[in-house]
Parts: sequence; structure tokens; C-alpha cells
Amino acid sequence: MDRIRIVGGNTLNGIIPISGAKNAALPLMIASLMTSDTLTLENVPHLADVELLLRILGNHGVDISVNGRRERQSGSYARTIHFTCRTIVDTTAPYDLVSKMRASFWVIGPLLAREGRARVSLPGGCAIGTRPVDLFIDGLRALGASMEIDSGYIEATAPKGGLIGASYTFPKVSVGATHVMMMAAALARGATTIHNAAREPEVVDLANCLNAMGAKISGAGTATLTIEGVTSLSGARHRVLPDRIETGTYAMAVAMTGGNVTLEDTDIALLDTAIEALRRAGAEISPVDGGIRIIGHGDAIRPVDIVTEPFPGFPTDLQAQFMGLMTRARGVAHVTETIFENRFMHVQELARLGAKITLNGQTARIEGVPTLRGAPVMATDLRASVSLVIAGLAAEGETLVNRVYHLDRGFERLEEKLTRCGAIVERISG
Repeated sequence: MDRIRIVGGNTLNGIIPISGAKNAALPLMIASLMTSDTLTLENVPHLADVELLLRILGNHGVDISVNGRRERQSGSYARTIHFTCRTIVDTTAPYDLVSKMRASFWVIGPLLAREGRARVSLPGGCAIGTRPVDLFIDGLRALGASMEIDSGYIEATAPKGGLIGASYTFPKVSVGATHVMMMAAALARGATTIHNAAREPEVVDLANCLNAMGAKISGAGTATLTIEGVTSLSGARHRVLPDRIETGTYAMAVAMTGGNVTLEDTDIALLDTAIEALRRAGAEISPVDGGIRIIGHGDAIRPVDIVTEPFPGFPTDLQAQFMGLMTRARGVAHVTETIFENRFMHVQELARLGAKITLNGQTARIEGVPTLRGAPVMATDLRASVSLVIAGLAAEGETLVNRVYHLDRGFERLEEKLTRCGAIVERISG
């Protein structure tokens, strides 16, 4: 099993290219099930989750063509992938595939909208919380679908003539459920209004792509979506937006280690709240042409309290990384997690590096320490794993991060990007 070895103490200086967003690429890829024409996606990251979803879509009958080699653009590698689903050959998403990645459950929306039926395995729990599918089920039922659970699968059937537009209010904000209902409603008869919809940039990106395919969606980026159903969608060409979580992660790494780094191919407007928190912590951040410039002062980090919230609040996917940053703050900071009930699994691993963190329910109290010291640590999930990398970059001595397959799910060429900026980071295989 691969490990990441980090020798801390170096500042970061140079350029880091930001990849396409995994959280945008996955629903965009699933949208290829909604048309018999070709959907071409540019700037698709090369990640374990993307490769798994390619397999899942192939199981449903999607023909996939990847441009021969990754295209080098502005120092980064961006793939273009063509998806063509002339015919859906299988409306079942089996447990052995869905259990490996929760987002694969989202195929239920396009399958139901295009074929009138879907049999999709329940995804089960995960390391950071149960994340139940009730919101998906209730939303699709509002569109007229019959939803039954049998032997661990959801059996979904649309009424004769297809799904029917409706007004529905989510009881809580859910990005995944918003994705699914938006795709299903795009091919429903009549108009659909979704209240309390997720407002994340990835939702906007999917809406933009669906509209390019012929959908009629308005209100993306607000809490109310209006979708006028159409009979069919066509192909389109769409570029995946930059990964705001990767952007924030590297910004926090620079803030913690010190240095001067330009993050290329990204947009400061994608994470206003996180950028503001970093500025309050002492980092200098400014937009530049096509990216963001970060200047960090690793020995002068100020404590900042944050609370995770749905967009435009502080992203839960940056909570672990920000906690890593706060372990070196001059004072006490508090991090409160409101999205997932079990997303502090990185705390005990940060403690192995010398961090002083105490938990009280969903709030962590972080007392900054002058020095972290390298140690073997264990990654527990995607975002927790990269928080350990950030801490290791600032720690004295050697840090070994185990279970790095978590990192491969969401960070493309992490070792290369950091090494190019002066970090000592290497992957150890076996």
C-alpha cells in the first residue's frame, strides 16, 4: 500500500496549476446518460473517483473516448473526454460499484428520466457520516416516481408518459440531491420548482452544462431553481470549472509553511468565505490574471474561528485543512462542523504530530503550538488525509502518511505540484 513521505520545514514558492473540480466533473459525467448525442467534457481531472465512474457509466452503455494524452495547458494536465450513450443497455447500478463511491448513486436521476426505470443499490454509510438518501427519494417521488426499497436496492419507476414537473422544498440543503432532482426534472413534463436548493458552484456548473444541452434551467446559484422540462437533450461541449477545494487546500498549505505561490487556472470568487478566513489568519491573497497569488507567513498565523455551512459559507471540505493550519496559530481557534456528524477523525492523527485539540460535540478547540513534529499518521478520508499533508509540510522532521489511496480520489499529482514549489514530498510504493 502506497505512503506519502514528507520532510517538513521548507517554504513553498512557485506556481501550482489547479485541476478541474472532481465535485463538478462527477455529476457532469453522469449527465451523459441523458442524451443519445455526444457530451464532451474538457478539463476533467485524472482521479480515482473519475476512473471508477467511467467504469460505472460504461456498464450502463456509455461509449467513452479520452483524448490520447492529457493536454498540457498553463503547466497543468487537462483531459478531454467524449461520452456517447446511444442506448442505455442496463438500468441497474449494482452494489459492488455503488458501494465504492457514493456519487455513483446519482445515476438514478438520469436513468429514471430517460428510461422510466432504475434499479440502484443503496450506497450505505461512509467514514464521515451516514448521508442518507431520503432527500433523493422524496424529491423523485414529488416528480411522480414510484420508489420502493427491495433487498438493498431502490426500485424506481416513472409514471406512464414520464416524470411530471412539481414544486418541491428540500427539508435541508443537499448538493447531491439537488444534482439528481435537477437532472430528473430537466426531462420531466411541465415545470419544476426546487426550493432550498444547494447553491454551490458545482450545481451552477451542472446547470450551465444541461442548458447547453437544451435544458431550460434558471436560478442556479440561488436557493430556488426553476426547470421547464423538455422532451430530449442534445450533445454539448463543456469545460469543468476549477476545483475550489484544491485551490483552498494549496492556499492553506502556503499560509502554513510560508512562501509565495501563484495558483493558476482558478478563480478567487469560488471561495470567498475561505479566502476571507485565510486573510484573517494572516495570509496575503490577491487575484492575478487567471489565478490567485498567496503569500504566507508561517510563523505569524493568527487564530480564526470558523463554522462550516452550505455555500456560500465555509466549505466542510476545507474544514480539516483549516484545522491543520490552526494547529500553528498564535492563540486558540475554534472549528465547528455543522454538515457531517463524524468529520473530526483527523484530530487524533494531528495530535500525533503534536497538535493540541480538544473536542466538545461538533466543535474543536485548537490551541496553537510553536512546533509540530513529524510522525507516522493514518489517513481516514479524503479531506482528512490532505490536512495531514499540510501539517507534515510545516512539521519538523519526517511525516509518513499512510492510506494515501484517499488522496488519489481527490488530488491530482499532489506530490508533483508540491515538489515543484520546493516541498520534499515523495510517494513510497509497497
